[in-house]
Amino acid sequence: MNDAYGAPVPNFYAYSPYSQFPYHAPDYRHYGAYAIVAGNVEMSRAAESALVGMHQEASTIDLFSRLAEIAPDQHYNDLIQHALNNKRTQFHQFGHLYTTLTGSQPQYKIHRIDFRTFREGLQIAGEACETASRGYWQSGSISQHPSARNVFLQAASAQHEISSSISRLSETVLKDHGGTPYVVNIEEAAKNNNTYRTAIWTGQHLQVTVMSIEVGDDIGLEVHPIVDQFLRIEEGEGLVQMGSSKERLDFQEAVGDTDAIMVPAGTWHNVTNTGSKPLKLYSIYAPPEHPFGTVHRSKADAMAAEH
Repeated sequence: MNDAYGAPVPNFYAYSPYSQFPYHAPDYRHYGAYAIVAGNVEMSRAAESALVGMHQEASTIDLFSRLAEIAPDQHYNDLIQHALNNKRTQFHQFGHLYTTLTGSQPQYKIHRIDFRTFREGLQIAGEACETASRGYWQSGSISQHPSARNVFLQAASAQHEISSSISRLSETVLKDHGGTPYVVNIEEAAKNNNTYRTAIWTGQHLQVTVMSIEVGDDIGLEVHPIVDQFLRIEEGEGLVQMGSSKERLDFQEAVGDTDAIMVPAGTWHNVTNTGSKPLKLYSIYAPPEHPFGTVHRSKADAMAAEH
């Protein structure tokens, strides 16, 4: 695609399989009298690229904001908010550059980027940032306007860093792989999990979940009439209690890192975090106890789901 002067326009979206907002060349009549009267081709090109950058940043700011609303825990939310702050700064820098070059206020639209799950949204966000980084780098590399070149090259570097951090973050988000062959470092999965319960594999006869129990909290006294259960502590300290009825928990034992707990079907049981940090563990149910894809961000969410 060429601009109004016949020069190639950087395509910010050509690299991305998630391109939901294709580039549309702005109408130069909206650039204001300054650049047009002066006939400054370079300034007009830089202004066009700045406006495209604003479209890109506005759309991904909207995407990141919606991801923050459904983040599974505060850790994810904090990282997304950090990226959001950087993207808002970039958006305002593009706006300032556009106004400086044209003497007018920019007009932009937000293109909604859809996603089905938090993990997919992170993957789309990372790809969008990397696509933007390449576009900004291209604009900065060919720009002859010193201020514009600095803005674009700085934006390219910032977007690449955001893309890398978001991509790494998406890899830590667990999902249910049940029904398909799957290999996972279960210790790392359990330690990195910050939800109360997340199912990572649900088959016909067996289910694997990872859990994180807050300091002083417990799983909750429960019984599974036809389900045998295996739990392994990966990090933290706790107290396991079991018995034939909830009034008679005559089996008690302290547990810690690498300890395994076997709970026979029909046995009342509970695990309490007695340590000073979250208790990280994974649990195996045979047959499955929870629906496929179960994610309980908190114990309150789990209790609400059960009722």
